[in-house]
Amino acid sequence: MTVPSTDTGALRDPYGHPPTGAKAPAEHTAWAISGWASVLGLLLTLTATAGTIALLANGTWQSTPEVTLGVTIIVLNSLLQATLASGLHVISPMHTVVVQFFGRYVGTVRRTGLVFTVPFTTRRMVSVRVRNFETGKLKVNDADGNPIELASIVVWQVADTAHAVFAVEDYREFIEAQAESALRHVAVHHPYDTDEEGTTSLRGSTDLVSRELAREVSERTSVAGIEILEVRISHLAYAPEIAQAMLQRQQAGAIIAARSKIVDGAVGMVEMALGRLQAREVVDLDEERKAAMISNLLVVLCGEARTTPVVNTGTLYQ
Repeated sequence: MTVPSTDTGALRDPYGHPPTGAKAPAEHTAWAISGWASVLGLLLTLTATAGTIALLANGTWQSTPEVTLGVTIIVLNSLLQATLASGLHVISPMHTVVVQFFGRYVGTVRRTGLVFTVPFTTRRMVSVRVRNFETGKLKVNDADGNPIELASIVVWQVADTAHAVFAVEDYREFIEAQAESALRHVAVHHPYDTDEEGTTSLRGSTDLVSRELAREVSERTSVAGIEILEVRISHLAYAPEIAQAMLQRQQAGAIIAARSKIVDGAVGMVEMALGRLQAREVVDLDEERKAAMISNLLVVLCGEARTTPVVNTGTLYQ
């Protein structure tokens, strides 16, 4: 797995202040070999220790050079066994081990299986699997000042294990807090919804808002060696105190838009009817009768209820 090269060595100050000098080590590979060779060596040392003990048990326990040599071999074998055993570690797929030797960062082991690394070190398992979480429902004001509720789902993984372990106290809590902060920051710069062309809204521009959220969260969490894969809004609604009023507003806007389309269509149909009557010379209407005909057609075409016509059996002017 390739770790992206990001300038996250020094903790960043969002206000542009000079860096404090606090730096986290960049990830590098720790020395490690297959652990099966170490297991074989461990078995050989155990066999040698057992054989030495058996030889001493069959002989005399008096202070002789042979006894002294046997005890020395046993002690050396025990030290070698402890050394080999302390360097063995089992690493599962999509997991890494951050190795420290008396507080000093030695490196990260990314190979899997039974691994033998530097003995007498402390090791911390760090998962590099893709993970996700959902932020809590946040109540903020959008760009128009309307209180809204929203939440998001963040998909992420650890890219730099050294920064994840040493740059922040707890990288899981860190990314959750920064994701909520980024969500608030993005929400206040966009309206919940808008009818203006070319204006980004939280409800109508989901892809643009998602990319902006991902970029914002990535900038805030890069110091912890976190790679953000995707951020999506999972919940978006008006706050309960204005939900009913905003629903009525949306309904009114929808009714106005529908009425506008109906009127445009009705005017076009009236123009078409008058044009055909005049072109075919079916009837010659004066301006007053044209106005009456237009009024009647618009009532029929724009009315919600079904129109019941009244048939005139007299002349046109009665």
